[in-house]
Amino acid sequence: MPVVLLHAFPLSSVMWLAQREGLSSGHQVITPDLRGFGGSVLGEEAPSLDVMADDVARLLDDRGIDRAVVGGQSMGGYVTMAFCRRHPDRLLGVVLADTKAGADPAPAARRREELAAAVLARGTSVLADEVLPGLLGRTTVARRAMVYGRVRALTLSASPKAVAWAQRAMAGRPDSFDTLRGLAVPALVIVGEEDELTPRGEAEEMAKALPYGSLAVIERAGHLSALEQPEAFNRALAAFLAGPMGPQSRA
Repeated sequence: MPVVLLHAFPLSSVMWLAQREGLSSGHQVITPDLRGFGGSVLGEEAPSLDVMADDVARLLDDRGIDRAVVGGQSMGGYVTMAFCRRHPDRLLGVVLADTKAGADPAPAARRREELAAAVLARGTSVLADEVLPGLLGRTTVARRAMVYGRVRALTLSASPKAVAWAQRAMAGRPDSFDTLRGLAVPALVIVGEEDELTPRGEAEEMAKALPYGSLAVIERAGHLSALEQPEAFNRALAAFLAGPMGPQSRA
């Protein structure tokens, strides 16, 4: 089964190494770099999650894949919801990890613009103070120095232009709860127990909105649960993928 996993901000597809290794024996795991991150090109389009979602659709076309399970963590979840709006016929299932369906309130959108401007002016070192502290749970910060170091390195290596573009794209995203309510495929919401950016309460609201939704809580993990607790994350994802996929009957 094709499974597309979309990475968190401001990382790259490298974050999915444990998922590629853990799930590839039973599934075709596809982990692209979203535009501007990793090895991908940013391009000239105006900032929009819809642009990223269409990139994913073109990737499926290029690989001859009609439908897939599409999921993402954090920003990757936002792109997944945009994909659900624009390409619902391409879905077998949906995975939304440590993300949220609501639009940014005005103060949060302004803060994204301020961060975009700061990164363009001073570089990604800004992210070490402004973004990195919220990405990892307290257990990881206290006990998993290698994970912390890996995330810090990925954060600081991001392209300033891509970081600014992505911040502006996320600031402009719409509320996606109606999109979730309209999904006719199975969906899994995953949240780290220690996630303070998109906490469990928001994940529970998303799961309730989904007609065929379920919730998995990853213990001792923060906003990057796939990196912080990869074994637990993989178990939850594998169990979901083992279930029936595709459009569900409402009868």
